[in-house]
Amino acid sequence: MTNPLYDTLFGQHKGKNTVFLQMANGSTVTHDDFLQLASQYANLFTQLGVQPGDRVAVQIAKSPQALAIYAACVQAGIVFLPLNTAYTADEVSYFAENSGARLILCDDKRHNELEPIAKACGAILETMNADGSGSFTLQAETMPVGFQAVDRTEDDLAAFLYTSGTTGRSKGAMLTQGNLLSNCQALAKEWDFSAKDALLHALPIFHTHGLFVATNVTLLASGRLLFLPRFNLDEMIELMPQATTLMGVPTFYTRLLEDERFTRDLVRHMRLFVSGSAPLLAETHLQFEERTGHRILERYGMTETNMNTSNPYDGERRAGTVGFPLPGVEIKITDSNTGETLPQGEIGEIEVRGPNVFKGYWQMPEKTAEELRENGFFITGDLGQIDEDGYLHIVGRNKDLIISGGYNIYPKEIELLLDEEVGVLESAVIGVPHPDFGETVVGILVSDGKAELDLDAIKQSIGGPLARFKHPQKLVILPELPRNTMGKVQKKELREQYKDMFTPA
Repeated sequence: MTNPLYDTLFGQHKGKNTVFLQMANGSTVTHDDFLQLASQYANLFTQLGVQPGDRVAVQIAKSPQALAIYAACVQAGIVFLPLNTAYTADEVSYFAENSGARLILCDDKRHNELEPIAKACGAILETMNADGSGSFTLQAETMPVGFQAVDRTEDDLAAFLYTSGTTGRSKGAMLTQGNLLSNCQALAKEWDFSAKDALLHALPIFHTHGLFVATNVTLLASGRLLFLPRFNLDEMIELMPQATTLMGVPTFYTRLLEDERFTRDLVRHMRLFVSGSAPLLAETHLQFEERTGHRILERYGMTETNMNTSNPYDGERRAGTVGFPLPGVEIKITDSNTGETLPQGEIGEIEVRGPNVFKGYWQMPEKTAEELRENGFFITGDLGQIDEDGYLHIVGRNKDLIISGGYNIYPKEIELLLDEEVGVLESAVIGVPHPDFGETVVGILVSDGKAELDLDAIKQSIGGPLARFKHPQKLVILPELPRNTMGKVQKKELREQYKDMFTPA
């Protein structure tokens, strides 16, 4: 029996007493200890009646145990569905119902809140906390160690990641074993990862960057993760001398640059800094290189495809570009209206094809057909151009999607809430550049003239139903929204008007 993803990433480490996870307090988990824990979780899945192909929705804090849930799902042939820990109960309800989750894992603090949701969906509800305690782990302690990996092929589903569009509800991107495996194999080779690497890991593991890039690549290369529950500046600086690589979002790098302890000497053992999930400002690139002597490597990926392109490990890393297609990945620039391939240098829609491209959107065949062509090319919704040297430049998006700190936000969800507020006639939500988050949310309001708008009260009112990363950083009042002759709101004008709100002109 074979299970390509488990065999290649996890199974190869059976019996190894090498360190896989090192915590901030110095405690460690070996590769073999991690596998034994994961096997107990896989046995418990079976006892609870979770079968191969079932979905397990996970909204728990980052921990070694949380990571072992991912390994157990792969081993047991279960579809892993990680959820942002900031999602509200309403949001979790949609994901659980839409995915048909067989099991929901949450923190003890959310058990009562999510219990009616689990009952309504016919799902089992278990708990796991940041310290590894909880009903699930308590039961797992009685489970035998050792689990025969379920037979899977590269075409079998391994994970669902929900991504936001510009309208409607989130879409469940179906990722196969082959999608995940091919991508980490390409990245490990391109970025020269080996067993000597220690990756400083402060990213969340409910997101493709922290889970399917940082973790999978390190597992494949038999490296070590310096495993932090979240970004903590003091811990980052303390552990930096033990690391060889760091993968982060732009916020990581701006925060480090603000601290005088972050010096060239501190990073003398480092070989690679990678940034992604949001655009890195050119100013940050320059400051980082001046301070450390290192040039940050930017790459380009998305939920549906994992990574598509990368600046070279050996060669010129160009600020403002995302480099070249990864081996086996094809990139083309097309006319958004006709789908025809455009000449080199012209701006158009980025399309991507390769073994990394997802299988489609769960239970959304029409949406899948709209964005995934019959020839295998995925229409990303991003606008870009390829320069004379072959570097890909991302110049914008063909949709209004906002990416803040690596998280996708669709404006319509926020606009619907703003429009319900007393005194609001209409609203428009846009993303504007932000030095830490790449982009942040700004809400534009038009008064109905009946009452004075209380912006603080509106912020507080809409904050309840929304995850914190979706909250508008600023609310602005305008007499009217800009429109074209057909009456459509011109968000491009608004983005241009407020582009310098958080960054210098």
